[in-house]
Amino acid sequence: MSQANQAALDIIYNDARTFNVFTDKPVEDALLQQAYDLAKMAPTAANTQPLRIYFVKSAEAKEKLKPSLDKGNLDKTMKAPVTAIIAYDLAFYNHLPTLFPHTDAKSWYVGNDKLIQETAFRNGTLGGAYFLLAARSLGLDCGPMSGFDNAKVDDAFFSGTQIKSNFLINLGYGDKDSLHPRSPRPDFAEFCKIL
Repeated sequence: MSQANQAALDIIYNDARTFNVFTDKPVEDALLQQAYDLAKMAPTAANTQPLRIYFVKSAEAKEKLKPSLDKGNLDKTMKAPVTAIIAYDLAFYNHLPTLFPHTDAKSWYVGNDKLIQETAFRNGTLGGAYFLLAARSLGLDCGPMSGFDNAKVDDAFFSGTQIKSNFLINLGYGDKDSLHPRSPRPDFAEFCKIL
């Protein structure tokens, strides 16, 4: 039996949809912080915490993001109250003396570029998924997407750092009238095996 109640499961999974159209209702900064504060509690390898999120809200920031967007994502992203740039920090290991203090975990990564890339990308992606679920649990609707030029985003927002963009999530309060019927999902037996 699940420890989460059915209402919570419905909010996070069963009734959650990908939104492309949002209402004009603004998203408070405190709510974005609350979503991050929930997401950071979920596990990452050795508590590496490579997730970095830049919240694009202002007109100036939206104009900075605009040139990186594919045509199909341009209008919906410019109209969304917030766009979260979900990114990962390739210098995450510098924080390990604080985040994983009981051993010298930083030494596992120094000079091992392949392990750094794999750990940052994998755990940063997990962090982005945790953030999406946290945002939904707090009442925000989400529109996660690819369809942008990572190099342009990195140049515009992360120049001079080791932070790299992964994906975007438009955030706000979705216009439920804009939704089409939900696409089918595969059955367990079709996509899964218990060995």
